[in-house]
Amino acid sequence: MFTGIIEQLGTIENVQTKGSNVTLTISATLTSELKIDQSLSHSGVCLTVETIDNNRYTVTAIEETLKKTSLSKWKIGTVVNLERSLRFDGRLDGHIVQGHVDNVGKCINAITKDGSWEYVIYFDEKFASLIIEKGSISLNGISLTIFNVTDNSFTVAIIPYTYEHTNMHTLQINDKVNIEFDMIGKYVERMNKVKII
Repeated sequence: MFTGIIEQLGTIENVQTKGSNVTLTISATLTSELKIDQSLSHSGVCLTVETIDNNRYTVTAIEETLKKTSLSKWKIGTVVNLERSLRFDGRLDGHIVQGHVDNVGKCINAITKDGSWEYVIYFDEKFASLIIEKGSISLNGISLTIFNVTDNSFTVAIIPYTYEHTNMHTLQINDKVNIEFDMIGKYVERMNKVKII
């Protein structure tokens, strides 16, 4: 469980294919605070720390993860957003995020404003019922508020701190993004669909 508040950026230093799996070696200064078998969000994808070596650690993505996220596009030099799991003795500054990607969206417009940035994100319209104007969303693991909502797109506004301290500053038109819709919305939709006897 995460909050969507990014702690640090990591850089992929090696990508190794093993059968249908991909093992990533990632460098980050928070590595010294990690433990083997710990869950860590990587641009919205929850992966388990397998090995630790100085300022580098490894994680493995299985075939299902590669199919459902943008991870298959990651390569050496890709910058990823990192967040350790939620502690229940602190504030929930973002919103509840599971690290389970629902849809891989695409950036279809990027607008530089006077002191901020706006990105328009396309997503599969079958998820339209899960978003609302001024609702929460996890985009590459970042807790953000959405607006200008349509059946297949929404816009996010990025403040300078978020732009500088996450990988949003690398996002370009046509780039893929990991989307996790609000968990409460998913439960409400499920309850509405299931017939209770």
